[in-house]
Parts: sequence; C-alpha cells; structure tokens
Amino acid sequence: MNDSVSASPKLPAPILRLAFRPMFFLGTLFSTLLMAWWVFFWLFPFNWQPYGGPIWWHSHEMLFGFGSAIVGGFLLTAVQNWTGVPGIKGPLLAVLAGSWLLGRGLIAFGASLPAVLVLIGDVLYLVMVAAAMAYPVIKAKMWRNLMFVPMLLMLALLNVASHVGIVRGDLGLSMSAIHGAVFVITLMIVIIGGRVVPFFTANGLGVPRVEAIRWVDAVSIISLLILLVSAFVGFSTLNAVFLAFVSLVAALANGYRFWRWQFWLCGKVPLLWSLHFAYAFVPFGFLTLFLYFINVVPTLSIALHALTVGAIGGMILSMISRVSLGHMGRPLKPVKIMSLAFGLILVSAIARVVIPWLFPSFTNVGIALAGVFWVLAYGIFCVVYGADFWKPRPDGRPG
Repeated sequence: MNDSVSASPKLPAPILRLAFRPMFFLGTLFSTLLMAWWVFFWLFPFNWQPYGGPIWWHSHEMLFGFGSAIVGGFLLTAVQNWTGVPGIKGPLLAVLAGSWLLGRGLIAFGASLPAVLVLIGDVLYLVMVAAAMAYPVIKAKMWRNLMFVPMLLMLALLNVASHVGIVRGDLGLSMSAIHGAVFVITLMIVIIGGRVVPFFTANGLGVPRVEAIRWVDAVSIISLLILLVSAFVGFSTLNAVFLAFVSLVAALANGYRFWRWQFWLCGKVPLLWSLHFAYAFVPFGFLTLFLYFINVVPTLSIALHALTVGAIGGMILSMISRVSLGHMGRPLKPVKIMSLAFGLILVSAIARVVIPWLFPSFTNVGIALAGVFWVLAYGIFCVVYGADFWKPRPDGRPG
C-alpha cells in the first residue's frame, strides 16, 4: 500500500506519523518477549501466578495484546488509503499507543489491583481503535469498510467477557471468550485476505487478477461466523456433528479460495509465497477443527493453534513486512533474511500442531520448538524493521 495523502508542513516524530509505526513496533517486540518468556516457563515451570493464571495470560496476551496491536495498527493505517481522510497521528496516536501499553502493564503487574480497574484499562485500547476507525469511514461514507468497527467492538466485548470469567472464577467463560477472539481475528484475515492476496499476486507477478466468487466468499464468512458464535457459547455444549459439518464447510470454502489464488506462481517472491502459505493455514485450521470434532485430533488446543500460529501469526508477519516497506517509502523487496523469518513462522505452526497430535509424548517438545521458532521469526522482524519505525521516509513524505 502506498501513502496517498499529501505531505503536511508540520510532521510529528516519525514513530507517531501513522498507526502502523508504534503498533507494529510494540506488538512484534511484545510477542517476541512474551513467547520467549512462555517457552522458558513451559520448560522450567516455577511458582508464577500472573493475573488470570499462566494459561489465561498466555492466550489473552497473544490475542488481545499482540493481535490487537497489529490489527489496530493495520486498520488505522489502511483506512487512510481507503477513505482519503488523514489517519490518526501525533499526540492522539501517542495516547492510543499509551492505552495499549497501559493494558499490558495492568495485565502483567495488576494482580493485586481491583479487577474492574484492570478490565477497563485493558479494554480501553480496542474501544479507541474502533472510534478512530469509525470516524474516517463515516466521514467519507465508505460504508463497505464500516464492518471492521463492529468486529473491533466484538473483540472488546470478548475481552470484557474474558475478564469477567476470571473475576467470577468461571474458567469456561474466560476461555470461551478467548476462543471467540481467535475466530474474530481469523474472520478479519479471511475478509482482508480475500481482498489483498489476489490483488498483490496480480500486481506482483503481472498476471490477471483472480476475481472473487461471491457465493464461495459468503460460505467462507458465514461458516466462520457460526463457529465464532459456537466458540463463545462453548463448543462442548453444542452438537459435535453439527460443529464438524460447519468446520468442514469452512475448510472446503477457504481451501478453494486458496487454490484459486494460484499459490504455485509465487515461489520466487517472498512477500507473496509467505502470504499464500500463511493463508493455507486457514483451511488447514478448519480441517483440524473438523478432525477434532470427529475425535481424530485429541485436543481443541491443537486445532486452534493451527489458526493462531499458522494463519494469524503467518499472515501478520507477511502483511506487516509488506505494509511497513510500502508506507516507509521503501521498495517492496525485503532483505533476504526475512525469507527465513517467513519460513520459521510456518515451521512454528507445523511443530505446534503436528508434534502434539501425532507424537503426544513429545507435546512439550513441540510446544517449546514452536515457541522458539516464533521468537526467531518475529525477532528477525524486530531486528530488520525495528529501527526504521523511528526514521522518516527517505522521500520526505508523511507516513
């Protein structure tokens, strides 16, 4: 994506010129450190009791911490291109980033604070992102993109529900809310992926753009929405045959989309093959979910991690690498080591799913390896891109 808004005579510090800069920087650094800590704790457990407990903390912070940072940074950057309305920047952007940091601090160190204070502080960021997203869309009357506002608010409400579950001691509610959040972010990937994957492929390779088949897209989204609602209600309370059927439909519909986008043409373009193969984990994740509901895959965690590590982790790494280059005024050709990072995140997903599934006695090894590969992948991104977020564009334009 390219910056389409004319230069301003007074520019804030580079890190505060567009939302992707602070949020990608903070989100990727946070996920690297969080995952490194999680691997250490998993291999060498000790008496550590963060707010909500270790399992909740890991799940919550990877979704509502890391995931929401990237989602906010991406949407608030993209909406400027979509609407032509200047994006949030300067002091307002600093407040937004500060609200995200507040949530992370409260979750990390707020175990002794009133739960309502932790809840409000943590949810504030997503509400602010939703408001910042709604303003330019409504102003420009670009109603097609208004759908992301209720998705952001849905994430915020799921976050609230997850906190309420912790306060009430209702682990089922807190984890159902987290499971729901997995499907909300996956829904965003399915919608945005349907727009950008064929577009980027056509532009990058000089081939005709693959046009969407509306009914296939509709089936992809509707089946995902059913799973989203089912996840929050609680998979264990619903009919397994019904859930298996919906999961299989979601896998087939998204698998067909993936195939039509001609992934086999992209082998020499890292920013494309990384995008395609990350999206492949969407149908793979739904297929794994189907196998869970028919008692082939032993745990729900295995199926969900195909989505969280492969689809979400992989798509985020590929997209932010591209978005960052484009909006920082640099050629869309990442340095060679980023190809290693793209490969590592996919290997991380395979390790997290396949080893616990097929070699259950080595589950701890699989989880640790997946975490190490994640740290390496996102660590490479932080090293390659981190300093550039603080630097102005070489062409002097805002962004």
